[in-house]
Amino acid sequence: MNASLNSAKVRVAGFGVASAIRSAGKLMQPPLSQSFAEARSSDFLHVLLRHARYTSGANHYSDDSMQLADKVAIVTGAARGLGRAYCEAMAREGAAIVAADIMNCEETVAAVTAAGGNAIAIHLDVADAQSCEAMAIQTIEAFGRIDVLINNAALYAGLKGARFEHLDEAQWDRVMQVNIKGTWLTTRAVVAHMRTSGGGSIINISSLAAVFGLPYGLDYVASKSAVIGMTRGMARELGADQIRVNAVAPSAVMTEGTQEFFGEKFDKAKAVIADNQLIPRNLETEDLTGTIMYLASDASRFVTGQTHMVDGGSWFL
Repeated sequence: MNASLNSAKVRVAGFGVASAIRSAGKLMQPPLSQSFAEARSSDFLHVLLRHARYTSGANHYSDDSMQLADKVAIVTGAARGLGRAYCEAMAREGAAIVAADIMNCEETVAAVTAAGGNAIAIHLDVADAQSCEAMAIQTIEAFGRIDVLINNAALYAGLKGARFEHLDEAQWDRVMQVNIKGTWLTTRAVVAHMRTSGGGSIINISSLAAVFGLPYGLDYVASKSAVIGMTRGMARELGADQIRVNAVAPSAVMTEGTQEFFGEKFDKAKAVIADNQLIPRNLETEDLTGTIMYLASDASRFVTGQTHMVDGGSWFL
């Protein structure tokens, strides 16, 4: 059994989840009933099977094996792009969703509820402490608990790039207010409620720019670097409360915000980015939801203080 699992694990790295499941199935053939029981008893294969069901795109909201059943998840910056994708993905796995944004989130809520999920929209200014506290209270009033917080809200689209000595000071201050202070304030607002629930998962969205650096965007780079540092510091302080804190650092995701950031150079930027990754294509929202699901669920219950780079292998080039 262990040899079979080890072989399957190796195949995951090279050929993907579906291939690993097929390989594991062949290795663990007759008797069929016995191999199925063994597969169900294996944490590794159970996670693979659930992941395969999730990535198939099926909307089985009533499935008892959902990774996030009975959990309540808050997503900031949920009005569009990645935030909306995170909401829809977690709802597919059974979570009740709080879509929070300074922009209107009704379309996100409509998308979740139309597919059979449970979601509410809350107006949130992450840079305002009272707004963050009110958001946490409204979540408790609606659902009774808070299990997951995704700190996704950030300024990116619309920023004016310039050499660092020519960056606009007002823009710098606003980026720090939203990207850094906002992450702190929203986290501060929910941790007491997570303690009451016995723990939780906080997922801070950073960026590969924090690792590589981004020319003509020092304000954004500095803010996302701070998010990684905050993740490590929070993880040290909250571990005893069974609250996990991790960061996700994606490369450029092809969202509306990225298109706005690059403007007329968007198509050229897409090509350059794809050419500088081991997996030669652009990162899409669906490529991130698997990592988010892992960190939000109990599958990562012993993982904290980590930064997970979802970048198609850019780091190695």
